[in-house]
Amino acid sequence: MRFAPSPTGHLHVGNARTALFNWLFARQKGGVMVLRIEDTDVERSKERFEGQLLEDLKWLGLDWDEGPDIGGPHGPYRQSDRLDLYREQAERLLKEGKAYLCFCSREELERERAQALAQKQPPNYSGKCRAVDPAEALRRRASGEPAAIRLRIPPHPIRFHDIVRGNVEFSHEEVSDPIIVRSTGMPVYNYVVVVDDALMQITHVIRGDDHLSNTPKQVALYEALGWPVPQFAHLSTILGKDRERLSKRHGATSIANFREMGVLPEALMNYLALLGWAPSGGTREIFSPEELKKEFSLKRVNPAPAVFDLEKLYWLNRHYMKQSPPERIERLAEPFFVSAGLLPENPDERVRAWFGKVVALLLPSVDKLDQLPERARLIFRYDAAAALATPDNAEVLGWPKTKEVLATFAELVEGDHARMTPEQFKAIMNAVKEKTGAKGKDLFHPVRIVFTGSHSGPEFDKLIPILEEGSQLDLPQHVLSVRERLAAFRAAGGA
Repeated sequence: MRFAPSPTGHLHVGNARTALFNWLFARQKGGVMVLRIEDTDVERSKERFEGQLLEDLKWLGLDWDEGPDIGGPHGPYRQSDRLDLYREQAERLLKEGKAYLCFCSREELERERAQALAQKQPPNYSGKCRAVDPAEALRRRASGEPAAIRLRIPPHPIRFHDIVRGNVEFSHEEVSDPIIVRSTGMPVYNYVVVVDDALMQITHVIRGDDHLSNTPKQVALYEALGWPVPQFAHLSTILGKDRERLSKRHGATSIANFREMGVLPEALMNYLALLGWAPSGGTREIFSPEELKKEFSLKRVNPAPAVFDLEKLYWLNRHYMKQSPPERIERLAEPFFVSAGLLPENPDERVRAWFGKVVALLLPSVDKLDQLPERARLIFRYDAAAALATPDNAEVLGWPKTKEVLATFAELVEGDHARMTPEQFKAIMNAVKEKTGAKGKDLFHPVRIVFTGSHSGPEFDKLIPILEEGSQLDLPQHVLSVRERLAAFRAAGGA
């Protein structure tokens, strides 16, 4: 099996799913996983994109047995380093009469194409250079006349079996005589991929269905070269929720995007596996990498388009965040807080211990880690004026009991100078309840606004120690203690 990306941009979810399915199949069958870089598009291929591709694949949890970074018996693993191999095989096809030189200019081919379309015919090559005597053709090329190399398609249907789609057939007219080497000397994709797959001993080609129309040309090349045809499996297109092909307009589509958002790799792997594949038994949706390797089957891959659903990915991410060791989540979350200016770049152990409590408090309320700093606003960026101006809060602050509750609460808090603890807070609230007769929402919602700026939020017994301890730390953004919040709230006109 092989995964053969082009280093012309970021690794998107469609290619990542292809890599995953190849990896799962290889690992399940005890096969060899090959990573090959298809960089013959010299203008668009960039070294930085190749580095990003390898990094993203490793982050996702995939590995390979042969590739540009680790070598192997079938290298080199970049197409740009294999040009001599392509030239050698192309010349062999010419010598055997299975390919021929084409001297048609781009303008001639465009005229042919336009004429065919005007006559409502397929815009195929006419094949006029087929009749040029091979010796004469070689003489013309040797004299400097530009010539492409075309494969001579035999006059019979091209058939192959697709593991996902069943038996597939194309007429030879549909395929025409494809160019395999341009007049510039640069080989084309459909040719080089066949040479690479054959020489690298690839037995199964698992890829997206956008390559389905390429397959008959490749099958014809395998047959012309006398090489065994691999088994093919073409994976369905991935669509957005609007049933259009997934693209940037649907939001995040690259692996780098999801990494930057704080989606865990095991959640993304699990979700990608479910895009077009169904496990036996039907209803189960959560699989570890090891479980996926045991369960995966190409026979259960659905040819129908798969719809990318962010909400389902987030559901899986919440599950994996909850299951993950707290220390790991804290380590992954820390850069988001540093970037937001809420933590220093190298927190000491005391700050890290406190930060662990912050993450534990907020994690159940987020879909992905990049949401944590905003959720932490109630801890780091208390704004009494904004709390008073919020319409939902204004309603609570206008309740009949609110003024008395807040006045009594302030009096009791200010009369006790000890550091606030959950136990002390509970005693104060019981005293407020006894003095005012308020209970339930009437008692707790106004006080919560004083603490957090909102009438809903985390449990007091978890929040209070975080506020009190945080106020004693040296942080880029000072955390206000309970008493400091009460003072700010009163100064802004509340209580």
